[in-house]
Amino acid sequence: MSHAPVRDVRAGAPAPRRGNTLSRRGLPRWAQPALALVSVALGCGIGLAAGWESRVQWGLVAALLFVAVSYTTTSIVENRRQARDRLATSVVWVCFVLAVLPLLSLIWVTVSRGMKALDGYFLTHSMAGVPGFETGGGVYHALVGTLEQVGLATLISVPVGLLTAVYLVEYGKGNLARAVTFFVDVMTGIPSIVAGLFILSIMLMAGWSPSGFMGSLALTILMIPVVVRSTEEMLKLVPNELREASLALGVPKWRTITKVVIPTAVGGISTGVMLAVARIAGETAPIMLLVFGSQLINANPFEGAQSSLPFYIWEQYRVGSEASYDRAWAAALVLIAFVMILNLVARGIARWKAPKTGR
Repeated sequence: MSHAPVRDVRAGAPAPRRGNTLSRRGLPRWAQPALALVSVALGCGIGLAAGWESRVQWGLVAALLFVAVSYTTTSIVENRRQARDRLATSVVWVCFVLAVLPLLSLIWVTVSRGMKALDGYFLTHSMAGVPGFETGGGVYHALVGTLEQVGLATLISVPVGLLTAVYLVEYGKGNLARAVTFFVDVMTGIPSIVAGLFILSIMLMAGWSPSGFMGSLALTILMIPVVVRSTEEMLKLVPNELREASLALGVPKWRTITKVVIPTAVGGISTGVMLAVARIAGETAPIMLLVFGSQLINANPFEGAQSSLPFYIWEQYRVGSEASYDRAWAAALVLIAFVMILNLVARGIARWKAPKTGR
């Protein structure tokens, strides 16, 4: 007859210790921010002592000190394994900060300098009759040109790019599909000046005059491969089970693509289109070759020279006066705001058109 072991219930008896415990010394949560502050202080001190004028050097020294101090402290307090993990985490955070700081610096400089000239008058008037070295004038004519040129390029590029991506994912096989993929990859890296020269040669041979539409054609060449590549990747992410379920119900393939595949990937497709729009919105070389720029308001993109925001920024910066610099920075701020608004609109459309999921 076996008896259960008798438990020691004496008051105050210590609990038996296990041979292997998981509890070890560890750094508190505030240790990493504190080490970061100490590293920044040391980096600034070293920079001041060395007489470095560049704040970038101070930041790089602070980043290296943060990684080294974090690894050393973790090795002493915890163990080598946790120290290696902390080292990798610190490197990731340092790379993130180094990537974000230039963006924040760009936004700060653009906003601080662009707000000097940005007002309602600047947005609703053109440069007609205003000398470049004097104050006054606005960006309205360039804003109209950018909206029309980018809009026409988008109207041409999105259907072509979407249908090309659908062909490559849903139908493409054999040499034709491989050739299309190859040329799309090649077109992705084409410089904007080459696209502008290509359309310029066609314009000269056909005897056409410069216009906003000519610039839109060059922007279309730059936009199509981006739309094709991003849409293709989004369509590949749609589970094949959705296609198979639709086809099993007797739905034709074309209707499966339009009602199942594309709506499922509409969020990624919209994001890819906005990335393509953001790329072409800042192009200057095709506009210089094909649109020529203008100080007047031209609302007809099919006739006469037009301006655009990138061309306006280059034009004002070339003048070299304080007033023209302020107008250039204000136009740059308008261009950034234009791209941000497009991204917000794309996210709203993607969320609105995304397929509803229920639990």
